[in-house]
Amino acid sequence: MSRIGKQPVALAGATVTIDGDIIKAKGPQGELSFKVHEQVSVTIEGGVIVVSPKNDSKLARSLWGMSRSMIANMVEGVTKGFERTLELVGVGYRAAMAGKDLELSLGYSHPIIYKAPTGVTFAVPKPTEIKITGKDKQELGQICSEIRKYRPPEPYKGKGVRYAGETVRRKEGKKK
Repeated sequence: MSRIGKQPVALAGATVTIDGDIIKAKGPQGELSFKVHEQVSVTIEGGVIVVSPKNDSKLARSLWGMSRSMIANMVEGVTKGFERTLELVGVGYRAAMAGKDLELSLGYSHPIIYKAPTGVTFAVPKPTEIKITGKDKQELGQICSEIRKYRPPEPYKGKGVRYAGETVRRKEGKKK
């Protein structure tokens, strides 16, 4: 039995509609949809969404918890939204806004311009901090990962782009 899948999802101010195998959530932040696998059934009972497997197969049980998490993230995204923070560590590493896009100076000979996808907003409160907000948690994680790939944190000096609160395992340098 899935511990995550058993828990019902509270609607919390979002309107959710089920159209066959497609679930749509609408809220103050916008609208999201998710296609549920045919092995999982979703029903709305008394203000909560209940996810259950259709049979006892291994595939149905493995998709059960994942489907519930996706629906819960979708409902939370359209009501509150999500935010991730990235930190730039290194001499001369800085970020700035270029319209709606993000301009990164990460030690290369040229600045990196990262285009803002629709539904995602960038904010730069400090030159070494980037706040990314959006309604889709999966898309937000993908964007953070792509920005981090430009200059991942290295283990000797700890320079690079890292998630807020991330600890980088440091290595000892060469000895004479």
